[in-house]
Amino acid sequence: MAPVVVNPRAGAVPSSDDDVEKQQQQRLPNYDESSPAASATDEKVTATNVENATAAAAAAAAAAGANTADAKAANAVVLRGRLLEAPEFVRSLTAERRTELEKQLKRKIDTRLLPAIIVMYILNYIDRNNIAAARLAGLERDLHLSSVEFQTAVSILFVGYLLMQIPSNLFLNKIGKPAIYLPACMIVWGMISAATAACTTAGGLLANRFFLGFVEAAYFPGCLYYLSCWYTRAELGFRTAVLYSGALISGAFSGFISAGVTWGMDGTRGLGAWQWLFIIEGVATVFIAFGAFFVLPNFPRTTTWLTEEERILAVWRLDEDIGEDDWTGSSDQTFWQGAKLAFLDPKTYVLMLLLFCIVASGTVTNFFPTVVNTIGYSSVVSLLLTTPPYVLAVIVTYANAAHADRTGERYWHIAIPMWVAIIAYIIAATTTATGPRYFSMMLMVPSVYSGFVVALAWISNTMPRPPAKRAAALAFINAVSNCSSIYASYLYPTSAGPHYTTAMVVNCVTAAIAVCAATAMRFILVGLNRKLAAGVFVDGAINSRPGEPVNPFRFKI
Repeated sequence: MAPVVVNPRAGAVPSSDDDVEKQQQQRLPNYDESSPAASATDEKVTATNVENATAAAAAAAAAAGANTADAKAANAVVLRGRLLEAPEFVRSLTAERRTELEKQLKRKIDTRLLPAIIVMYILNYIDRNNIAAARLAGLERDLHLSSVEFQTAVSILFVGYLLMQIPSNLFLNKIGKPAIYLPACMIVWGMISAATAACTTAGGLLANRFFLGFVEAAYFPGCLYYLSCWYTRAELGFRTAVLYSGALISGAFSGFISAGVTWGMDGTRGLGAWQWLFIIEGVATVFIAFGAFFVLPNFPRTTTWLTEEERILAVWRLDEDIGEDDWTGSSDQTFWQGAKLAFLDPKTYVLMLLLFCIVASGTVTNFFPTVVNTIGYSSVVSLLLTTPPYVLAVIVTYANAAHADRTGERYWHIAIPMWVAIIAYIIAATTTATGPRYFSMMLMVPSVYSGFVVALAWISNTMPRPPAKRAAALAFINAVSNCSSIYASYLYPTSAGPHYTTAMVVNCVTAAIAVCAATAMRFILVGLNRKLAAGVFVDGAINSRPGEPVNPFRFKI
């Protein structure tokens, strides 16, 4: 049996970044098992330490059994061939008291993090997609844009978005300062969005949209990584849904805002309604970003608004779940190492196909006001009619994600919504009758988004560690998935209305492919879980070794 060492991070958690740096230099390094440094370190463990650690592992095995609940009761868990012993504070807690404290801790984290990132994402999505409402408010007319030029203005944002996502997430993982990085990016994209009002030519609009996408790329994949640094894998599904509800809420509120601006501000101070739309929403973004500097924390280990006991418990929860908390994990990895690990993992490409097809099937949301306008109502009424589908989507997405977290199941919570989306696109492609067509629109948005957020959580569930790999995978998959938005804009020219048959058929086909990709992912993970149960080493998982406590880690399927 390989030497087993006690977790060097089991002591008190520092309360400031300076204390963290001092303690970081004193702790034992987390070597990769296959590296020469790890082997040399293992050889230096004395026989006495090995015997003591082995005895501790045996005791933990007897107490732990084969399930997570028992492993928690044992206050120790074997990860990467090492016995991680719980801090003294955690060991002193009864099961009932720990459950109570964890609920209080999660409530405190939720209250601090979730409202802030939701509001930030609402504005991120509004600034990205308000060009669709601006089209109905006169943008296309005032800038003398052709249909192709407008579609290019929509799609070029995603070129910048694609280019920046992976470098941004790797940089965020390296600097370890999400509380500074994310709001700073928000200030920049808010200024760029407001500057759209000054565009007078197609070229100026294209340049503005490219740089808007380039800077906005930092937020969503960065937030996915950020959440995975605070919550366990079992908790990520619902929190991802909460984050993504910002996009849905923005869809609901932007309709009201756009209708109000279009109806009441056109011509005010010599500016068109579409110009006021960009100015108002861009200024609001900058204002909220400054507030975020004072609200967002960095990582559990370094935050100051948790008590020392809460920090200890917050860090240990992550140690139990994936073998390391992300503050220490990120400091041990090179800038590009995570990207290399992500690119070499076949699961990355299956998840990439899954997310690409889900996003491709949901590109109708980029032109939702235009599609809703085909029912035959005025621009203001059409903007108001975009609200109900998004309100329903918020409810359905929360319910689907909460149930996925409660059951620990992922596949059916993705596949069923995508089948509903297929039905919706078939209805939309075959009729222009007001009732059936609007009914299909009420299905499109909730089905695509509810499946999408569970698929996003599946990425972190499937690639829990190391943190740099997870950050790279989230950015890479999210970047590639948004490539569909580059071509999708050309599926919705004005001449294709009111049926938009080609667009609906493409959306239907990609939704079907998404179901196939999810099915393939399920089979892959079932096979990996069988290997884990048999004691076979699985790369990227938390593996047991012969003679050590049974490892409860399994990929979520």
